[in-house]
Amino acid sequence: MVCEFMPYQIHEFVYFHDAAFIGFLFVFAVLGLLIGSFLNVCIYRLPRSQSVFMPPSHCPACLTRIKPQDLIPVLSYVRLHGRCRHCHAFISPRYAFVELLTSGLFVWSFLLFGLSAMLVKALILSSFLIVIIFIDMDYQLILDKVLLFLAGTGFLLNFWTGHVGLWEMLITGLSAGGLFLLIAVLTRGGMGGGDIKFAAAIGIWLGAKLTVAALFIAFILGGLGGIMVLALKLKSRKDYIPFGPFIALGAWISFLYGTKIIAWYLVRVV
Repeated sequence: MVCEFMPYQIHEFVYFHDAAFIGFLFVFAVLGLLIGSFLNVCIYRLPRSQSVFMPPSHCPACLTRIKPQDLIPVLSYVRLHGRCRHCHAFISPRYAFVELLTSGLFVWSFLLFGLSAMLVKALILSSFLIVIIFIDMDYQLILDKVLLFLAGTGFLLNFWTGHVGLWEMLITGLSAGGLFLLIAVLTRGGMGGGDIKFAAAIGIWLGAKLTVAALFIAFILGGLGGIMVLALKLKSRKDYIPFGPFIALGAWISFLYGTKIIAWYLVRVV
C-alpha cells in the first residue's frame, strides 16, 4: 500500500498551526524558486541552441561568470537592483517573475494534490508549460525538443500512474493534433506546426476528457486575449498572435480543475 500525504484544506485555520504543513509549504516554495531559476536558463538558451548545463551562468552582456552569491533566486535580483554586479547592465525583471511564478504554481499544486503522484505530474507539467509560454511569446516558436520531452514525460508518467491508458493517450494525442492540423489547413496557416504538436502532446498528458476541456478553455482564452490585444492596439489584425500560451493555460487549468469544470458543465448546461 502506498501512503499518500493528502492535500490540506487551507480554509481551516487549524492547519496553519501544523508544523508539517508549514514545512512542506516552505519546501515547495523554495523548490519552485530553484526550478524557476533553471527554467530561466532553458527559456534563454534553448532557442539559441545552447546547452542548459554548460557554460555556467553568466551575464549575457559582459559574459562574466555569475558568482554563487548572485544566483539566489529573486533575492539576488533585488539586492543588485536588477543590474549585473560587474558591468551594471540591466537585467529583465522577468527572471524574477518566472522564479516567483514557478514557486507559486508549485505551492498551489501542493495545496491541491498533497504529496501524491498527481503532485509530481503537476510540478513537471507546470515547468514545461512555463518554458513553452515564454519561448513562444519571445520567438513565436514552440521547440520540437521541448515538445518531445513533454510528450515522452507525459507518456511515462501516465504509464507509471495508470491515470491515462495507452490507447487513450495515443488516440487523444492524434485527435488533438489532427484537429489543429485541420484548422491550420482550413485557415491557411492560422495555426502553426508547433501548436499542432503541442496539442498532440497535451492529448497524451491529459487523456480524452481533460484534453477536450483544455482545448475549449484555450480557444476561449485565445479569443478573449486576441480581442484585448487588438482593443489595446498592441497588435494589428495582420500581426501574428502566438496561440501556444493559451494552449498552455488551458492545459494547466484543465489538469487542475478540468474534472470539476466538466461536472459543472454537465449539471448546469447540458
